[in-house]
Amino acid sequence: MVLSRSFKDTVKARAARDPAFRAALLGEAVEAFAAGDADSGKALIRDYINATVGFNQLSEAVAMDPKNLMRMFGPRGNPRLTNLSLVLRELNRRESVHFKVEPEHLAG
Repeated sequence: MVLSRSFKDTVKARAARDPAFRAALLGEAVEAFAAGDADSGKALIRDYINATVGFNQLSEAVAMDPKNLMRMFGPRGNPRLTNLSLVLRELNRRESVHFKVEPEHLAG
């Protein structure tokens, strides 16, 4: 089966019409970072930003150069915790979602 649109266009179209999808995409990114999978977290955040706010508009909101943001979430990027927190806070604010990290198993 041949896809009629690229993956990026498909994600962008779905994000534009489905708030639950946007929240889930952002949530997956946060969970990936919390689980120590920075590469997946960066890729998911990059997909989320490209599908929603865009790097230029986000850069204005967080007072960072858009090229620095793109590098930070690129395959070789290494975001500092302060920058990552700033970006996640802004994306959470825009999406009006709140994440809660819970341990998988509670020690008893």
